[in-house]
Amino acid sequence: MSSHNQPPPDRRQWLRTMLLIRRFEDKVQQLFMQGLIPGTTHLCQGQEGVAVGATSAVGTGDYVTITYRGHGQALARGIDPEAAFAELMGRETGVCRGRGGSMHLTDFARGLIGSFAIVGAGLPVALGAAMSAKLRGSSSVALTFFGDGATNIGTFHETLNMASVWKAPVVFICENNLYGEYSPIHTTTPLDDLSLRAAAYAMPGVTVDGNDVNAVYAATRTAVERARAGEGPTLLECKTYRYSGHSRTDPARYRQPGELDAWKAKDPITRLSDALVAEGAMSIAEQEALRQEIHNLIDAAAARAANAPWPKREEIDRYVYAE
Repeated sequence: MSSHNQPPPDRRQWLRTMLLIRRFEDKVQQLFMQGLIPGTTHLCQGQEGVAVGATSAVGTGDYVTITYRGHGQALARGIDPEAAFAELMGRETGVCRGRGGSMHLTDFARGLIGSFAIVGAGLPVALGAAMSAKLRGSSSVALTFFGDGATNIGTFHETLNMASVWKAPVVFICENNLYGEYSPIHTTTPLDDLSLRAAAYAMPGVTVDGNDVNAVYAATRTAVERARAGEGPTLLECKTYRYSGHSRTDPARYRQPGELDAWKAKDPITRLSDALVAEGAMSIAEQEALRQEIHNLIDAAAARAANAPWPKREEIDRYVYAE
């Protein structure tokens, strides 16, 4: 893990990854309803702009921690869809050998050092990774993703305080999708712009349109360059929206009428695809071919994963401790 050099972003590749994430999540819901995925699932349709924009701003030698709604970041970081499906289905070919499931997609080879089911738990882990890099004289930085609800818990405030005091090379990325589980943000939080909380910890606080992949990329890149230069952390708030309910079969009846449609009119994939057509960078026909390719790729990956072997019963406690 050494490379930090960032090639200029390929926005056609951004579209491909965002379409991959969308189709993956749609397929996850289908597989869950078929009984092929045990436990629970938390889907991120609508939030693809944050995952793709932010992860595009770091290199392979950097660290990332994600949440239980982290399939998008995991795929954007390069996890193979088949290995991700296999993990969700508890199969031996999964990225964590089927031991982690939907909420624990982790791949140390890609700097994806943790996916956390506990709200806010990834923040101090990212801070630890950032400080390890700093103490080793490495130029690696850490990104940590979390939801709006996490900004109300102690771990968030403790981690931002420590990161600021230590000038840690970490970027805090809040995916503000307006709901903490089933609670609208205005019922739990006394301010609209969560980036204002950065002021208490003497770090920059930036709010961007999370459905604009270009804006997310630009803001994250600025924060990453600042961190790499030794200037410390940034709190980045990306305002976005999840199309699905909180988890499993939540129909999200707590939403106001028309709210979902209003956000779908600002869909991050549609915005990027329209822009690419308008700029002459990618035709509608090319995009349709790409959608079909990804549709087929995801279906095939899920089918192979569903036929993969289960972990051996006698190895049930393997990987619990270091070997």
